[in-house]
Amino acid sequence: MHYGYYNDEKATEESFENDWFHTGDLAKIDEEGYIFIKGRKKSVIVLKNGKNIFPEEMESLVNKIEGVKESFIFGKQNGEDKDNIKINVKIVYDREIINNVYKAETEEEIYKVISEKIKEVNNQMPKYKSIRGMILTEEPLIKTTTNKIKRQANLDEINKLTN
Repeated sequence: MHYGYYNDEKATEESFENDWFHTGDLAKIDEEGYIFIKGRKKSVIVLKNGKNIFPEEMESLVNKIEGVKESFIFGKQNGEDKDNIKINVKIVYDREIINNVYKAETEEEIYKVISEKIKEVNNQMPKYKSIRGMILTEEPLIKTTTNKIKRQANLDEINKLTN
């Protein structure tokens, strides 16, 4: 039996180490032996203090906010120091739900409401993981055909708009 990526011998070679298949997923195993996927190796954000941020883990918390359709956690350089990275989030929200649940209608009211909810998310995490900046939109994130967030494409889009 042949294992690996279909018609991609190079990717197959890079993914196997002896008999172990390396998926790029990062996981933890609890005391009972349950495995929890924390994120993808290539999407980890490393902070100046050496701490690792797993965007998918934080996105799952942000996505629990009522009215948030989806979110994208990313690191953004703060000031001149390229190693000084702050955690930011791009949030795709549902205007109708935000209006109904929070009675927020103007852009300013919507920003304020979601900002308060982000503070609540920040309070659930260690300080170094705090979300420091926020972009709000009603436009969906860029995704693959299998509905996975295209991290680099979304980051490129954000950088285009903010630079």
